[in-house]
Amino acid sequence: MVTLIIILFLVGYLIIALEHSFNVNKAGTALLLGVICWTIYALASADTHFIGGLSHHLAEISEILFFLLGAMTIVELIDAHDGFDLITDKISTTNKRYLLVIVSVLAFLLSAVLDNLTTAIVMATVVKKLIPEKTDRYYFLGLVIISANAGGCFSPIGDVTTTMLWVANKLTPVTIITHLFLPSLVCMAVPLGFSMLKIKGHTEAIQQDIKSNSISSTEKTLIFSLGLACLLFVPVFKTITHLPPYMGILFGLGIMWVVTELIHKRKDEFEKGKFSVVNAITKTDVPSVLFFLGILLAVACLQEVHILQDTATLLNTHIGDYKTISVTIGLLSAIVDNVPLLAAAMGMYDFPTDHYFWEMMAYCTGTGGSCLIIGSAAGVAVMGIENISFSWYLKNSSWLAFVGYIAGFLMYNLQNLILA
Repeated sequence: MVTLIIILFLVGYLIIALEHSFNVNKAGTALLLGVICWTIYALASADTHFIGGLSHHLAEISEILFFLLGAMTIVELIDAHDGFDLITDKISTTNKRYLLVIVSVLAFLLSAVLDNLTTAIVMATVVKKLIPEKTDRYYFLGLVIISANAGGCFSPIGDVTTTMLWVANKLTPVTIITHLFLPSLVCMAVPLGFSMLKIKGHTEAIQQDIKSNSISSTEKTLIFSLGLACLLFVPVFKTITHLPPYMGILFGLGIMWVVTELIHKRKDEFEKGKFSVVNAITKTDVPSVLFFLGILLAVACLQEVHILQDTATLLNTHIGDYKTISVTIGLLSAIVDNVPLLAAAMGMYDFPTDHYFWEMMAYCTGTGGSCLIIGSAAGVAVMGIENISFSWYLKNSSWLAFVGYIAGFLMYNLQNLILA
């Protein structure tokens, strides 16, 4: 059974990677993969204990999906009200290199305050307004994924892995920020430097759309400020209430829903409909959400049959060196979800709080997923929004992510040598 599940996972993964060659939408493949893996597990089980496991994993997956849907809807609402013009209007340069620096640094800093998933969604919308050329936009979005994952790594609320280590008292917030900021910065800066050597010239001047029923400046500013505040409030909501992040994002969406209904109540139904939450929801990329669901279901099955735990144990037995284990687990997180991999590592080791192993795990599992576009939530979100193919990212951005990943890890070790 276990061997069959592994083979099916690899085959499904290959079909997703070669989506354009097979002409099969990745969401359909992922959904089939997730359901078939669980079906094989169910048929091979002697009792029905697996149902409880499936329900447990589905609850965790649903939290991510609801968060994703809520964040995407808020971003679409801001976009419908031309809120992102408040950012793009202040960026006057058309030099692609300057724009690349601005976009990467913005993604890096925002992801530490928001989280890498929300940041990727926001920056994908901003980049689409800044870079009209599709090929150039793909290069920019590759840097957005790398920068968002790197920025989320040095903040206790920026990435689910650092949050897990913080909540489990493996790392303290001060340690996360002070020890991982420089490695994360290098992880972003090195790919940025290489990309600047390749990206040249100027992009077309941003054309502002002239709309017959344009939104007022006051409404634009209000919705942009409120939407950003709702996104920023999510980690605060989690800290105060201890409820999961998706509750915070749904709370924010509810506020946005009420406010948009009130400010547009005097408009006719057609005009009001363009600025409604209902319209924004129809613009969200549901196929990418279903793709995420399928992939996470498949990975959950791997976790349920202990493949991920066995992999972690195998690494510990045959490698032993903690630095090599950390780097390897980080690269594995580009193939399977970093959460169960980190959970397995947390269950295997009993190091004290703020031990260097937990610091390495936070960095590696937080940034290693950038090496493949489906290796992180940020990558999956951008993939869905802009329809970037697995193969394009593998060819053009994976090597940049890998070089940055290794450079950041070397910086972490150099920093430790200096501070020792």
